[in-house]
Amino acid sequence: MPVLFAGRLAAAPFLFAAGLLLGPAASALAQEAQTPAQAPAPATAPVPATAPVPAEHVYVALTTSAGVIVLDLDKTHAPLTVANFLKYVDAKRFDGANFYRAMHLDWGDQPNGLLQGGLQGVNVFPPVAHEPTSATGLSHKAGTISMARFAPGSATADFTIMLGDIPSLDAKPEAADPDSRAGFAAFGHVVAGMDVVRKIWDEPRSSTKGEGVMKGQMLDPMVKIVSARRVSGPPPAP
Repeated sequence: MPVLFAGRLAAAPFLFAAGLLLGPAASALAQEAQTPAQAPAPATAPVPATAPVPAEHVYVALTTSAGVIVLDLDKTHAPLTVANFLKYVDAKRFDGANFYRAMHLDWGDQPNGLLQGGLQGVNVFPPVAHEPTSATGLSHKAGTISMARFAPGSATADFTIMLGDIPSLDAKPEAADPDSRAGFAAFGHVVAGMDVVRKIWDEPRSSTKGEGVMKGQMLDPMVKIVSARRVSGPPPAP
């Protein structure tokens, strides 16, 4: 199954100088002073700044055995990743999938870590092209949904939800390591049901299941995703 790893600002002064005109240069300047002044050219009207493009939101409700989680997917800034996720939603392939991993981090504000779910490599479409946060402008904050993957460009149908801010998962364009340089593809956030996310994340974990960094992080039992459907928007505030 794809793995989401956790681990891991100049002013330019300007110098202006003034000079003195002496000798012939001073005479030339005096002659210029006798020449009738020309009317200044009209100033060019400033070009109005382009207004930011408003984000196009798509909402999806994940109904789980522990409650409902509503996602706001950012189609404007992460169009490829959102389209990929919606392909699974519209094909009802998330129905019967599971949340299966809860990674707990003991640093930062608590709770901190991530919850991972999806199809675990079964019945998946071809991988989606990687959209790094350096291109989308999104970041891995509490409630962010992001794609799990092996190498960049290998993500299919497994995703994570952040329990806290994990900036180490953002793209680091200056990094020497290709994986850190690419980061992970954030594409939306939870707008309702973070209490459900925390509840699932707090479920019992096996001490023996999982391989490598995921050992000890696998939910036992897993939590079922009953259905995933588009909805018109987040539920009204209580």
